[in-house]
Amino acid sequence: MKTITVKYFAIFREHAGLEEEILEIDAVTALDLFKFTKNRHGLKEPIGQCKVAINNEMADWSSNLNDGDIVLLFPPVAGG
Repeated sequence: MKTITVKYFAIFREHAGLEEEILEIDAVTALDLFKFTKNRHGLKEPIGQCKVAINNEMADWSSNLNDGDIVLLFPPVAGG
C-alpha cells in the first residue's frame, strides 16, 4: 500500500466535494489512481482530455507512483 495525496481542481473538486484527500492505495500508475478516484467520486470526464502532475511536475498517465507522492488531477480545460 502507498500513501498518496490527491489534489483535485475545478470540476473534479466539485465532484469530490473536497480539495484534497490522502489515500492508502495499491495504485501502480497515475492511470490506476485516476480510475480509482473516477469510480470513488463519479467523475465523468474522459481521461484523454485530463492532465496529471506528480510532485508538481506534469506527468504521463503511465507514470509510476511512489509512497508519499502528491498527485494533482486537472479536468479538461475550456477555452477559446
